[in-house]
Amino acid sequence: MAITALSRTLPVPGPRSLPLVGPLLMKGRFFEDPIGTLQPLFAQYGSIVALRAGGGTRVYSSDRRCPGSIAIFGPELLRQTRTQHDRFHQHPLIGPLYAQRSDHPRTAALNTFLVSLWGVERDEHRRQRRLMMPAFHKKHIEGYHDDMAALTAGELARWRNGEPIDVADAMHGLTLRIVTKTLFGEDGGSAVRGPADDLFDAMSRLNNPLTTVLPYDLPGLPYRTFLDAVARYDAAMRALIARKRAGGGDNRDVLAMLLQSRDEESGASLSEEEVVGHVGALFAAGHETTANTLTWTLFLLSQHPHICAELLDELEQVLGGAAPSVEQLEQLPLLDRVLKESMRIIPVVPAVFRRSAEDVELGGYLVPAHTEIFTSTYATHHLPEIYAEPERFLPGRWETITPSPFEYSPFSVGPRMCIGATFALFEMKIVLAMLLQRFRLELPAGARVDRFGFITLSPRGGLTMLAHRQDRQFSRGVGGAQGNVREMVILP
Repeated sequence: MAITALSRTLPVPGPRSLPLVGPLLMKGRFFEDPIGTLQPLFAQYGSIVALRAGGGTRVYSSDRRCPGSIAIFGPELLRQTRTQHDRFHQHPLIGPLYAQRSDHPRTAALNTFLVSLWGVERDEHRRQRRLMMPAFHKKHIEGYHDDMAALTAGELARWRNGEPIDVADAMHGLTLRIVTKTLFGEDGGSAVRGPADDLFDAMSRLNNPLTTVLPYDLPGLPYRTFLDAVARYDAAMRALIARKRAGGGDNRDVLAMLLQSRDEESGASLSEEEVVGHVGALFAAGHETTANTLTWTLFLLSQHPHICAELLDELEQVLGGAAPSVEQLEQLPLLDRVLKESMRIIPVVPAVFRRSAEDVELGGYLVPAHTEIFTSTYATHHLPEIYAEPERFLPGRWETITPSPFEYSPFSVGPRMCIGATFALFEMKIVLAMLLQRFRLELPAGARVDRFGFITLSPRGGLTMLAHRQDRQFSRGVGGAQGNVREMVILP
């Protein structure tokens, strides 16, 4: 494809729409269902497409210079955008609201809220990531084994045989407690309110679309209550940091490790503002993505009885009904393949956001600086030339394939690969190994399962299933699922 002439409008082809109304409608569709929005566009236009011909859309960026939004998929385009660190930048999780951070004193906390490594580039990104790495060393993560197993056992003890349970809600509650304990050194089930509660409150208010649509600090508007919640979290975090520095609490948690981290050469450390930003972002990403992956994996297993039976055979043979030890987790190859395949077929972060830091050639086009770029993990994971029968849940494929990091990237790839990937896999294997030995989850007949979410994919309205003491009746509840989940995976 010939490179087109550069202009401030997007040269990338895409659907045409009316001015003003068209960009707003596209933004709404994209927020509601990024997979359902992008897949038809990819089918029509190919591996690089503008959300609107000529540009004019701004979905997630806080940069008012943004000329428009494009989406891409495929290993080569992902390689370009995810490894050319200085040419393609990321963006804090609060999206457009990051532009409000200097508006007035009440928005000052937005400089750190859910910013972390998403808000820094080049040498500064490398410096902060290097200081964070010791907290995520494999041996340090393994030290959380007992806490993860104990909290999982506590969650399963509340389940009752034959009763319905919202699996999505249960997995969110469990991962919330795990991340609270490992990040803050505190019990997420305690009656005492802590920074995790304030952070969760602020995140819930951020998820209200009106918070972003009407960013005015006026009585009665969601944006004002969001700023109030952010302020409470910021104050609670700084108080907890002060207690940690004074020697109080658990010194094995991630927060304590970040406070202790020092550069070997310069002796430099993370500032308090940087620590506040990192811990908040780790909390948000750490429990949401893990909970959703666990939920989708349990759903997929419920609809594939032979795979579930084989996995239980492996678990019982190695573990004999007990929680897995650190060493035993390495002896569960099918569990590893099941998770890999689940994260391939339903990646809970379906598209990773980037923006062009400069005018850059991409896919045969010269893309202007400040353009939003959505790099589709989902579409790449469903390429038939890489994965035979891509819509089939086939964990056995991982016995014979070894895709490149740009063909398979559930935790992203390159300099910005998820720093918590090892933590997440370790946690998910413990939870699944314990849960599946104790319970069989059965999907009620006719249950509707629809994907939902912009940054992370979850089942819309939760996922209610019947929890039975493990009886190996895996064929029950198979084949009745309705909803757009069937667009992502072929089900009985």
